[in-house]
Amino acid sequence: MRPVLILLLLFAPVLPASAAGLLVIAHRGAAGERPEHTLASYERAIDAGVDYIEPDLVVTKDLVLVARHETEIGGTTDVADRAEFADRRRGKEVDGKLVTGWFVEDFTLAELRTLRARERLAGVRPANVRFDGLWQVPTLSEIMTLVRAKQKETGRTIGIYPELKHPTFLLQNAGIDSVDLLVAALRKEKLDESGAAVIVQCFEVEPLRRLHKLLPEVKLMQLVASSGGPADSPGTGYDSMIRPAGLAEIARYAAIVGPDLQLLFDADGKPGPLVRDAHEAGLEVHGWTLRKENIFLPPELRRGAGANAAGDVAAMLARLRATGLDGVFTDDPAVVVPLLKAR
Repeated sequence: MRPVLILLLLFAPVLPASAAGLLVIAHRGAAGERPEHTLASYERAIDAGVDYIEPDLVVTKDLVLVARHETEIGGTTDVADRAEFADRRRGKEVDGKLVTGWFVEDFTLAELRTLRARERLAGVRPANVRFDGLWQVPTLSEIMTLVRAKQKETGRTIGIYPELKHPTFLLQNAGIDSVDLLVAALRKEKLDESGAAVIVQCFEVEPLRRLHKLLPEVKLMQLVASSGGPADSPGTGYDSMIRPAGLAEIARYAAIVGPDLQLLFDADGKPGPLVRDAHEAGLEVHGWTLRKENIFLPPELRRGAGANAAGDVAAMLARLRATGLDGVFTDDPAVVVPLLKAR
């Protein structure tokens, strides 16, 4: 690659260097320390030394990609307290489930910018509530600007790992093509080039197939849950997708499979066949989500008093490494990264 092209790339062409052989992906930023999907949360995660930050992407009425956990924002912003938006509250069927609240696609970016982020899991993370009201909903462009700045500050490559949320719902119900918007955004920032530190993920199948055709140099990840199936593939269950034949099909359009962590273990808590089968299909495995609180850990790894106390993350991390996992999403990079580097 010519030097002038290298200078034009948003991200360095050298991919992030994983800690002790395991990629660490900041799940919605450092969500265990700051309200998720805020610039403060992403920066906190970067400062902890993660390889990638993960923004969930939804779209405003005027077609701007922004970071929120879901299209519904009643639980992650102060919109419910804003009288001027009371009439925006409504019910929608999202991927077969009735959801009532306020939806990003019903707000322009200017309107969305008047809102402020809130801690989504206030009962689990009461310490994060003190940050409620401090930060706006960030755009994808702002997140990329932050990453560029932190790369200059730290001298290391920081990847971005966006998830497209409910793309079929947005296309069918709002006429918003989030796949097309993401393709345009990545091309604009030169992140469609080979070696760019970007991975795109989705729970649906067809959006990933489209991305594979439109952005052949970009790594893709097929998310799989412990129940249900892709919203755009009625009759297909995630359970069938993680069998050898299903994994071989995923490998036709994606480089990575992203399972719920519980899918990595058998009923006795020992490593199951998923990682081995995925590797045989030519896929990497990035599992989600490692969290420090007892409520998210197996009973035998819980410590202290109460469901929200910190458990034995080191032991859980050791179990994950024993499966052969290639990457892990975590809400607590400041806990996980030092544990990996200490090994």
